[in-house]
Amino acid sequence: MTATSFDLWTPLIVAGVAAAALTPLSIWLAPKVGAMDIPKDRRRVHNKPMPRFGGLAIYLGLMASLSLYANDRGIIPAMVGCTLVFILGMVDDIKGMKPIVKFAGQTVAAVVVFVMGLRITFITNYFGEGNMMFGQLACFIVTVIWLVAITNAINLMDGLDGLAAGISAISALCIAYVSYIHGQYIPTIGMMAIAGSCIGFLPFNFHPARTFMGDCGAQMLGFAIAALSILGTVKSATLVVVVIPALVLGLPIFDTLMAIIRRTLRHQSIGTADKEHLHHRIMKAGFGQRRAVFLMYSVSGIMGIVAVLYSRGLIVECIGLAIVAILIIGVILTDTGSNKVSLKGKRITREEPDEPEKKKE
Repeated sequence: MTATSFDLWTPLIVAGVAAAALTPLSIWLAPKVGAMDIPKDRRRVHNKPMPRFGGLAIYLGLMASLSLYANDRGIIPAMVGCTLVFILGMVDDIKGMKPIVKFAGQTVAAVVVFVMGLRITFITNYFGEGNMMFGQLACFIVTVIWLVAITNAINLMDGLDGLAAGISAISALCIAYVSYIHGQYIPTIGMMAIAGSCIGFLPFNFHPARTFMGDCGAQMLGFAIAALSILGTVKSATLVVVVIPALVLGLPIFDTLMAIIRRTLRHQSIGTADKEHLHHRIMKAGFGQRRAVFLMYSVSGIMGIVAVLYSRGLIVECIGLAIVAILIIGVILTDTGSNKVSLKGKRITREEPDEPEKKKE
């Protein structure tokens, strides 16, 4: 397939316009269907009920855009899988759902995508020539794990206004660029559609947010990025299929692994919610929501550049930038977050925003 500049930008524009136009509708529908996020614990960073049905606009925008290219054999399984995950998330947003049930539902969606023919069939043989082909069982396991893992990586990042949408857009654009320079136009188009749907939704979701995307949006975006990146196997570009998305999504994947390790050591379920994700730690370090989100965007952007450099064989430059990203994350994680010192030497706790001094009576 060859693609003109118009072919590549149209998916982004269509998805963006559709998502932006439909987001007000999702805000109006949210209280009517019971998709409201009511702050019940300290884990949440908002203090008033918020609509959490923005995923509807993201989903419809993405589907409208992908429908333009539904004749490709890999697009339809991805659309079906995204639809199943969206429905799963919508039920969770409205009725609530146990983590194990969500995980089972994500696994079913991944299996459906596998059965429909969208699979990771091989990886590059880095110790020799050619590719290492998977057997049927290995192919099934790797594909399902990939889809479910990336789905949850993005879902866990949905903790601050605009965070999941922005990181998804950055990730999708980086994967789209790498796909494009390697001649992988179908995954390029798919990623541009994902980025467009996020960009169209973001003005309503950035701090102070008017709406949240909810699980129906966050899970669906993660599944879409994972599924559409697999389309690279059709053209035998393994780099685009596994390595590049993993590099681009390094921040969400790292945060997910840390959450799993943290909860396992505490003998908690890995689905247990807490307020110790990377974005929460950044806020404890004294950053407000906007600055914390921009910092996360920056690290994601660095990882995206790392992925581009890696795809071009610039390993030394890739390692250098990766070290920068790791150092930034390391500084955040090693900050105790207990207190900060003002210019006047007064200690101020980091749990709550600075309060103005009360006037003397």
